[in-house]
Amino acid sequence: MKYDFTSQPDRSGQGSNKWMQMQKVISDEKGIVPLSVADMEFKIPPQIRDGLKEYLDQTVLGYTRGNEEYYHAVISWLKRRHDFDVEKSWIIETPGIVPAIFAAINEFTKKGDGVIVMPPVYYPFFEAIKLQDREIVECPLIKEEKYRIDFDLLEELTRDPKNKTLLFCSPHNPVARVWEKEELEKIAEIAIKNDVFVLCDEIHFDFVMPGYKHTVFQTLDERLKERTITFTAPSKSFNLAGMMLSNIVISDEENKKRFIKSMDRMSISTCTALGYKACEIAYNECEDWFDELIQVIDGNQKLIHNFFKENHPSIKADLLEGTYLSWVDFRSLEMTDEELEEFCEKKCKLFLDQGYIFGTGGSGFARFNLAAPKKTIEEALERLDIELKKIGK
Repeated sequence: MKYDFTSQPDRSGQGSNKWMQMQKVISDEKGIVPLSVADMEFKIPPQIRDGLKEYLDQTVLGYTRGNEEYYHAVISWLKRRHDFDVEKSWIIETPGIVPAIFAAINEFTKKGDGVIVMPPVYYPFFEAIKLQDREIVECPLIKEEKYRIDFDLLEELTRDPKNKTLLFCSPHNPVARVWEKEELEKIAEIAIKNDVFVLCDEIHFDFVMPGYKHTVFQTLDERLKERTITFTAPSKSFNLAGMMLSNIVISDEENKKRFIKSMDRMSISTCTALGYKACEIAYNECEDWFDELIQVIDGNQKLIHNFFKENHPSIKADLLEGTYLSWVDFRSLEMTDEELEEFCEKKCKLFLDQGYIFGTGGSGFARFNLAAPKKTIEEALERLDIELKKIGK
């Protein structure tokens, strides 16, 4: 490969969220890498590293907005990778998708309204709803050979005049589904018929495994443009979460004004000069780096799938369709959530996001972050293998 996806950066002294969480449990052990929070254990693309160094030699880090080069980079990426035709005026930059979701719920719902989610799902969804005095309305995914949407329940829930907002994850975190076009069309049909506003978190939309295709939800029907907000970002794709920049796409002018008003009301500030430049470089210069990254993630997902299939077949790690997150089914261990978490952390020194934090349907599961060097994944699995054999599993 052209790029380095084998070196393991030592993030122990860099203020990394997940590393600091791990060190609260084990503070004196070397060589353990947390595989929890969804940022990557890879070096950033060299084009971004070198480009930001050059940029720092010539810029002033004052208050900054996106320039024409930035918008061109975003628009080009969305068209090139997703066949998503976006106009500059549709793009609103925010310092992250989570604050943008908070702002959208604040503006497009009122206290006491129900916001529909499909658990197990990205846990900040719950916080964005309940911390703003809205009601969490669950339409749980159905676990079969692969997860599917309960369309009958979704139809029923959206007929309630209080439940007119759907907070949707596509591709889905944590179950790693890339929704088929036909599935998305069913959601679109329900949304249009029952006057539902869709907040579509597509932050993982670049991470699609070979053989699958992601469809941007709002491209399915012209009528969706007036009832959809699409949340995108370069942060997952290029490991830029610390740059605090996301691109929110709203094509309806009135909805855009309302969203911006909500951002202002919540004092969600503008983005950083380095964030704009990092995004621009990523989308313009790092496509070949990202294509190699997909190969690495695909190799790691096959590694973990085959590990369980060959050594501990009662534990299931389905192959991914999208994201870089493996949703592993530990229910055969018959442990409580607390016991599974303690087993992973204290026995295996394996730091994952435990399934229960993702809500209904998450108990007994854990989410592995596979965006790490192959050797790091292998070492984690070796520790797990030793402890599973000790308990006869």
